[in-house]
Amino acid sequence: MGDMYAGRPRGRQREADRNDARLFQAAREVFAERGWDAPVSEIARRAGIGMGSLYRRYPSKELLAQRMRIAGMEQLVTQARTALAKERDPWAALVRFFRDALTDQDTGGPLLPLVGGRLPATDEVLAAAERLRAALDDLVDGAHRAGVLRADFTSADIPLLLEHLSPRIPVAAERATALHLRYLDLVLAGLRAPDPGGPAGLHGPGPRWAELRDLWNAPEG
Repeated sequence: MGDMYAGRPRGRQREADRNDARLFQAAREVFAERGWDAPVSEIARRAGIGMGSLYRRYPSKELLAQRMRIAGMEQLVTQARTALAKERDPWAALVRFFRDALTDQDTGGPLLPLVGGRLPATDEVLAAAERLRAALDDLVDGAHRAGVLRADFTSADIPLLLEHLSPRIPVAAERATALHLRYLDLVLAGLRAPDPGGPAGLHGPGPRWAELRDLWNAPEG
């Protein structure tokens, strides 16, 4: 009997985590499309979550966005620590981190342009930021010590670089990820310290001009 009831809180937590994931993705999409003034009701509708459930967990848009920001930092910390633990080679760890960060993130696009400058630095936010800084410092310091990363690249470059590498592109998610990884390959080639081996081949095919035209223009007819 104790085992049965012991599992319930974990089940509720898993459901809350799933709801958060849907909310965060929906919020990114809605903010990107309609700006910060987008109604919370649209976020709830797109996430498939009732307004009552949303407000019980996040009584305001600011609290929802704040939690998104903290969750994003926590995810990067996990990805950095995993890369360091799984890859003995410092350059391989750095590459793994960037690929994981671009592949596993929510698909709504960068968060900084949407909420930057709008939210206060709470104790929880500051603590998450310190954990992120420590993890990225370890990643970059290891690559610097090994002589494989250009000396003028710092851990503080990483969050902004990820923002630049993950724009919201109006194509299928698989194609958007392939393009993000392609441009990551180009960036990594520039980050690598001079090496006689040269850069590896780029990930996936490049965009076609017809594809770019379709991105920029409304369908004809």
